[in-house]
Amino acid sequence: MSKKGAKKGLMWLFFLLFIAASLVWYFKYKQQTFDYAKEQFNPGGLDEVEQNYGEQIELAAKNFDLSPHYLKALCMLECSGRKYIKPRFEPHIYEKLKLVKKGELKKFEHVTPKMLFDASDEALKNLASSWGPFQLMGYKCLLLDIKIADIRSDEAVYWGVKWVNETYGNYIRKEKYKDAFHMHNTGKTFPKSGVSRTYDPNYVKNGLRYMEYFKNQPR
Repeated sequence: MSKKGAKKGLMWLFFLLFIAASLVWYFKYKQQTFDYAKEQFNPGGLDEVEQNYGEQIELAAKNFDLSPHYLKALCMLECSGRKYIKPRFEPHIYEKLKLVKKGELKKFEHVTPKMLFDASDEALKNLASSWGPFQLMGYKCLLLDIKIADIRSDEAVYWGVKWVNETYGNYIRKEKYKDAFHMHNTGKTFPKSGVSRTYDPNYVKNGLRYMEYFKNQPR
């Protein structure tokens, strides 16, 4: 074999090795993507999402024409699939609601003084806490014209999905999932700067990975 032929053969060998290495990396990355959620939050969280909320999420997703994979990923992000979820009190929201009740703040999102005129301090604290599998803030129930007890009940999935549908459902239907996750956590679409403003900088990235996991699970 000539030197030219040997050189050409060596180049092909390196090319084939590169392709093989790329395939190994790709399948390893995909497996890491599917298993990523196993390393986050509580062990077995994804299984708990399916066991505790899977059927309800599938039904609600169908009713509102939303992606069940997105909703399951959101559930994983917000409560790790746990059935019993301790509410999370947000002091800064509580202070805002107090100002609205006093009339010192004309409006906080959709909340007006009229809505809070007879709210006790305990009620304000409940409105300033997040509840249920999607950790819906209590004051959001005022938009749905329901009580906090509803977003804590066995119908919490339905009401949570209804709120998602009414506030940013179109982003999900258009498959703008980065915007959807960011809106759930911050109320705003994903920044054009590319820098997330979520409380956890990996919130959106994790949500997208969880979606991939759920998409690839057998039904």
